Amino acid sequence: MTHVALIAGAVVMVGPFVWEVLTSLKTFAETMRIPLTFFPHEWQWSNYSQVFNVLPFAHMFQTSVLTTVGRTLGQVVFCSLAAYAFARMRFRGNGLLFGLFLCVLMVPSQLFLIPQYLIVQQLGWLNSLPGLIVPGMFSAFGTFLLRQFFLSLPRELEDAARLDGANPLQVFWHVALPLAKPGLLALTILTALWSWNDLMYPLVITTEPDKMPLSVGLATLQGEHFTDYSLVMAGSVMASAPMILAFILLQRHFIQGIAFTGTKG
Repeated sequence: MTHVALIAGAVVMVGPFVWEVLTSLKTFAETMRIPLTFFPHEWQWSNYSQVFNVLPFAHMFQTSVLTTVGRTLGQVVFCSLAAYAFARMRFRGNGLLFGLFLCVLMVPSQLFLIPQYLIVQQLGWLNSLPGLIVPGMFSAFGTFLLRQFFLSLPRELEDAARLDGANPLQVFWHVALPLAKPGLLALTILTALWSWNDLMYPLVITTEPDKMPLSVGLATLQGEHFTDYSLVMAGSVMASAPMILAFILLQRHFIQGIAFTGTKG
């Protein structure tokens, strides 16, 4: 029964992706046919090349990669520094300030859209990489996650480093950070997935096709009165491919990182 349940679960999870791939190889007429057909009658491999004619796909892909890398690196650096300060350093207002960080987690992210847009507009960062990257380089969730990891580390190792003459930054860099590798890995994975799939914020601050990430570019393929679903699916398959390939190559690290997010605290 266990294997039957696992197989059924796998079919449910993989089924939508299989349908996406098969739909990307159909003609527009087949995607609108009633009743629906599972396999294409005519395999339209040209749908994938057609996406490059409809969208500046290469520019959008580059924007998505740079945005994801910039946001991920920023969160790993800034969140780890802030988390270590909250976990190990004692200063006036530590608890109050950390409580305010936790309050941010309770606020829907959509409420930040207008303030972020106004700030980015005043900085002249609309339709630019800094406008996409900088607001996502720090998060309260990342700070909270890494703080829990730092709290779980034995203080004796840090005390030994201080006795050897290490300053707080050296203790953080040479002792705490290497020991927090599972937490850093979890944050890297979650931030990369969130950034690659982020739609709402880039949709607000980018209006030029050459400056849009893939998530926004694919959304523009859906019209009010007409949508070529075969092209939408073809673009979605190509947009999903990097994350799928990364998961296949780094599967063990993905699972370890996600598992650690639920076992530390």
